[in-house]
Amino acid sequence: MNIVLRDVRKRFAGATAVDGLSLDIRPGELVSLVGGSGCGKTTTLRMIAGFETPDSGDILFDGRVVNGVSPRKRGLGIVFQSYALFPTMTVGENIAFGLRIARWPDAKIRARVAEMLELTGLRGLEARYANQLSGGQQQRVALARALARQPAALLLDEPLSALDAKIRLRLRSEIRKIQQDVGITTVYVTHDQEEALSIADRIAVMRDGHIEQIGRPEEIYATPATDFVADFIGISNLFACRIVSAGQGIVEWEGERFRVPLSGRRDGEPVTVSVRPEKLTLVAGDASGNGNRLAGVVEVVTFLGPFVRVEVGVRGRAMWLDVSHAAAAALARKQPVTVGFSPADCVVLGAR
Repeated sequence: MNIVLRDVRKRFAGATAVDGLSLDIRPGELVSLVGGSGCGKTTTLRMIAGFETPDSGDILFDGRVVNGVSPRKRGLGIVFQSYALFPTMTVGENIAFGLRIARWPDAKIRARVAEMLELTGLRGLEARYANQLSGGQQQRVALARALARQPAALLLDEPLSALDAKIRLRLRSEIRKIQQDVGITTVYVTHDQEEALSIADRIAVMRDGHIEQIGRPEEIYATPATDFVADFIGISNLFACRIVSAGQGIVEWEGERFRVPLSGRRDGEPVTVSVRPEKLTLVAGDASGNGNRLAGVVEVVTFLGPFVRVEVGVRGRAMWLDVSHAAAAALARKQPVTVGFSPADCVVLGAR
């Protein structure tokens, strides 16, 4: 199914929840709506589902406007943050519930339930009740129930937020595999940017009811369009700079000058420069070369498993860089260091 939102707006009690949002979700694509609380992502999902009606604009399924179509007639599978399993029904009965409402023949129901149990890795658990399942198993039952009626599209609203980190990591991969196996158009709402990066074909970063940027995960991460996206998706070092020489690619920040890629800019223009922590390195104070250099002192060293994140104080503000365990072993708090980064690793954004 192709899902299109065209200049959709929604207000609640005088407050704008969604403000002129347009989005085109291609058939079989998984698009993740990501953003902070109150950005409008869940309201957008609820309008697609039919639980909310747009104040203006249109929602189209395969070219057909569905603004006035009831949720049960939209042909969607929905998984909410609360799995809403029926506690008095077994796993198999929960999966079969929608099929019985739709009056499927018993033989067809049994075959479809068996198919869903296999697809979601629940085979052997069909006789258990919800209170006999782990959180991860309950999530898979909810997903199996949503897929059982062969919906045209799948909507997931924070489906993993109630689970612990290790289970979330495993289940998001399972959801992605199932979505690709079925080939179903999917809208996935989450506040977890790492989850969005790992699971989506495209990410729509939302802010104040509109889409700040949409693109493939690698595009959103490597080339953020705004300082908000750079700061929300992953961690980024942001410098509020002034262009000293557009022709030479020189900017100034807090009295320090460094080089960045500049195109179509003018001298004196304010810009924000973004550099990801993994692009920064610790260099010898007298190191030469074409890279940028900033002097600072070590403030915090944080072990993060495969790498170590170092917070360096530079001119009264914090910078973060990711280094190897070997490099971090030689660091001590308040130790003077020099941080280096390449001009090519800088992303120049509009002024904050």
